[in-house]
Amino acid sequence: MSTLVRNIIRFILFILVQVFVLYQIPPLHHLVVPYLYFLFILWLPFKTGRRTLLVLGFLLGFSLDAFTGTFGLHSVPCVVIAYLRPFLITLLQPKEDVELNYREPSAWSLGLVPYFTYVTILTFIHHTVLFFLQALQTGGMVYFIIKSLFSTAISLLLILLTELLFNRKQGLKESLG
Repeated sequence: MSTLVRNIIRFILFILVQVFVLYQIPPLHHLVVPYLYFLFILWLPFKTGRRTLLVLGFLLGFSLDAFTGTFGLHSVPCVVIAYLRPFLITLLQPKEDVELNYREPSAWSLGLVPYFTYVTILTFIHHTVLFFLQALQTGGMVYFIIKSLFSTAISLLLILLTELLFNRKQGLKESLG
């Protein structure tokens, strides 16, 4: 399956799972909101350009905003993590051979600890920006902090389960020469 088709399917599936599955979980919804949709941005190929990342981040957030009627609320955190993603990958794995040998970030391409650090930092940033924007509307800063921490924890658990369910073990790319 081509990279483009795989990413289109991921985009659609992440939005549908977020809207029709994760948003329907009532007991967690008041303090802990499980988010998984932004994993689409984290799984994009290494070679994705910055402009493309920003556009895809906006489209992903806007798509979820369109389903939920919260225009801009999810777009902003998605654009922020799309912008920070290349910097973080460079910091965690500055070796250029990783980007040449593997197609996308995973536990196999970055290594288990750098990948978990990558996912944790971007998840926390996403949730912090998202819940900060919500706190500006409601004025609850303590609620914002607690919701950010708990939702980050539950989202990391969902990401770990997703990684285990969808084996993304990659072989090395074929050489172009």
